[in-house]
Amino acid sequence: MGSRFDITVVDTDSTKAHRYIDMAVADISRIEKLISSWDSLSQTSRINKNAGIRPVKVDKELFDLIERSLAISQLTDGAFDISYASMDALWKFDGSMTTIPAPEAIKRSVSRVGYKKIVLNRENRTVFLKEKGMKIGFGGIGKGYAADHAKKMLMSEGVVSGIINASGDMNTWGKQANGEPWKVAITNPMDKNKVFALLPIQHGAVVTSGNYEKYVTFNGIRYSHIIDPRTGYPSAGIISATVFAPKAELADALATSVFVMGKEVGLNRINQIPNVECILIDGKGNIHTSDKIEIEKL
Repeated sequence: MGSRFDITVVDTDSTKAHRYIDMAVADISRIEKLISSWDSLSQTSRINKNAGIRPVKVDKELFDLIERSLAISQLTDGAFDISYASMDALWKFDGSMTTIPAPEAIKRSVSRVGYKKIVLNRENRTVFLKEKGMKIGFGGIGKGYAADHAKKMLMSEGVVSGIINASGDMNTWGKQANGEPWKVAITNPMDKNKVFALLPIQHGAVVTSGNYEKYVTFNGIRYSHIIDPRTGYPSAGIISATVFAPKAELADALATSVFVMGKEVGLNRINQIPNVECILIDGKGNIHTSDKIEIEKL
């Protein structure tokens, strides 16, 4: 993951609170070692190394995460896909890219991508990537999963209230020490130093994906760093997508998916999922929301 996690717990005993935080940090570190594709010894790396060769037996925790990831891929028609890691990195968002990649290169870049090429065997608990060169990665869901797992562990220890900030992905439960609900600020994508809304969140997760920090512009067209894994082209039309869900894992995956699917398809899909809501901001600064959400504008 390589992400910063800030953990806050509410407790009258500061010593206990720090112990709880240490436990959460240890749990998140354990998960990172399990799902990391950068660690050559991780189970994820073993899956990738054996792509097109043989199935790899994995821990139940990783198997279940992959299984849930594939379910989200189906739900989003492939807009979310952990095999995105197979994509060639043609698009650069560090200022070094001087021209748009050739269409042929873009087409080749996604030739190995496809969640349907990931074969799971629940009886043997194995994972097999059908094609050589395929890879999986959890950049679009790993932070959320780690935050959910740490939250569940803290609640099982009796922590009645807290918030986990996984590099901007917020996961809350209970209330603040003053009895007020936790409030999450939604960044104004037209001015990232400002927020346009504050939303009270008592038990759930909020995740925002945006292209206001990483993008390139060619011929007046802005290309987002969020790439559609089905086409290899950057997503367009939306500059910010915020998803509210009971679990950070789902919110994490859907925030990127909605960005890729676009306003109409994305909102329609969100409206079909129980207890999930969404706020989208388009390139003109217009705000679009799912059916059951009310925002407190600043």
